[in-house]
Amino acid sequence: MMVTNLSDGNSVLSNWIAEIRDINKQTDRMRFRRNMERIGEIAAYELSKHLIYKEIQVETPMGEADCAITADTPVLATILRAGLPLHQGVLNYFDQADNAFIAGYRKHHRDGSFEIAQYYMTSPEIEGKPLIIADPMLATGASLVTALKSLAELGKPAQIHIISAIACTEGIEYIKRKFPEAYIWVGAIDEELTAKGYIVPGLGDAGDLSFGIKKQS
Repeated sequence: MMVTNLSDGNSVLSNWIAEIRDINKQTDRMRFRRNMERIGEIAAYELSKHLIYKEIQVETPMGEADCAITADTPVLATILRAGLPLHQGVLNYFDQADNAFIAGYRKHHRDGSFEIAQYYMTSPEIEGKPLIIADPMLATGASLVTALKSLAELGKPAQIHIISAIACTEGIEYIKRKFPEAYIWVGAIDEELTAKGYIVPGLGDAGDLSFGIKKQS
């Protein structure tokens, strides 16, 4: 497994990570979504260097040019609803990709524990294709593992790439154990995870910040 922290070394990405964390700026929903989208774009560019390419010839107005293009168009997946802005950033760079969508939630128990309840998934063919899954917060890793297991029932991808804006060390280690072949691309890594499975300092609830506070049922 390869884990890439995109914040290693200063870049403009650092500005976007600071803004999605900043309690005084993150409440601007359009700005928050756009920053998530930008993080997805940066991650998509970086992971594209690890895809498989093939040589082709293209005709130009002046002759022929030797070019390299991706051998297979990746399948892009995300976990609803929080993952949509990050997913859009990846889709901006792989604009011909097929897309998969997964919906689930944390089902909490009285003792404080929880499990991931998944209730919806739609996916194209993934057998032999690169699979890129975007989830803004890699906390415990439970939702990502549940999603990846469900997708694996449809076929074996050629590669697995996971993109998160903020990840926790514990969640990364969990993914390593369950999917050691996966590449992980994160905007920043935090060390602390609360007993309820929230990243500290993190940024809060990415879904609420993108689309509004959900009504609790």
